[in-house]
Amino acid sequence: MTVDRVTATEEALAFIRTLEDKHGPLMFHQSGGCCDGSSPMCFAEGEFRIGDSDVYLGDIGGMPFYMSQDQYEYWKHTQLIIDVVDGRGGMFSLDGPEGRRFLTRSRMYSQDEQEAMKKEETAY
Repeated sequence: MTVDRVTATEEALAFIRTLEDKHGPLMFHQSGGCCDGSSPMCFAEGEFRIGDSDVYLGDIGGMPFYMSQDQYEYWKHTQLIIDVVDGRGGMFSLDGPEGRRFLTRSRMYSQDEQEAMKKEETAY
């Protein structure tokens, strides 16, 4: 069993394609707060510096998604589900001026999923 740490709704995937058409390849980083709250931030590929303390969670719509290690410690028992809703996005995020914004929803992993993830981690 493979468990995705991050997924996206069909509506979010369509919005990702719209932004990709305008800006080219994208990347995501789950914001930890400050200016833009705790929302998924969307950037043109390479416009946000990924550091040693960032965790790669997977791809959504073919675009990489990261989160800081500190924040990951709080979220590691949940699957992130990226959705899109009406409203202004973060001021630094490409969804900002679009009238739609990305939103992170989450769900707790089942016991079976948690065990599968532990097996995947020890396999490396």
